[in-house]
Amino acid sequence: MAANIKLAVITPEKTIINESVEIVVAPGVNGEFGILYGHAPFLTILKTGILKYRNASGIEKIAFLNGGYAEAILNRVTVLAESAERSPDIDEQRAREALNRAKQRLSADHSTAIDYERAKLALHRALVRLKILQSSR
Repeated sequence: MAANIKLAVITPEKTIINESVEIVVAPGVNGEFGILYGHAPFLTILKTGILKYRNASGIEKIAFLNGGYAEAILNRVTVLAESAERSPDIDEQRAREALNRAKQRLSADHSTAIDYERAKLALHRALVRLKILQSSR
């Protein structure tokens, strides 16, 4: 059995995850990366995506991340995210409604580039949440 690392996922509102884990796999802006015990220290930017980790009991878990930063130092991974949700906390109906709203906005007149970009980001967040729900069934 490998040594564990401490994972903390923190949003402006609260701490979402704070536990000992075997491995963390996160969505970096330059691609997905993994962290195990003894990893070299680093700091990176995260994109919206799926955070995967295996807890100290060997159980695979996933969570939604909406951007942020990750720091690996001294066998500890700290994620500061704009928002995050553990898979059991994702509201499927809310995600589907967000998906439909984003699709409607994207199919409408693109009168402002900002609204179009916001709609694309909202669409991506909804799709990631639904993908998490689908994979956890």
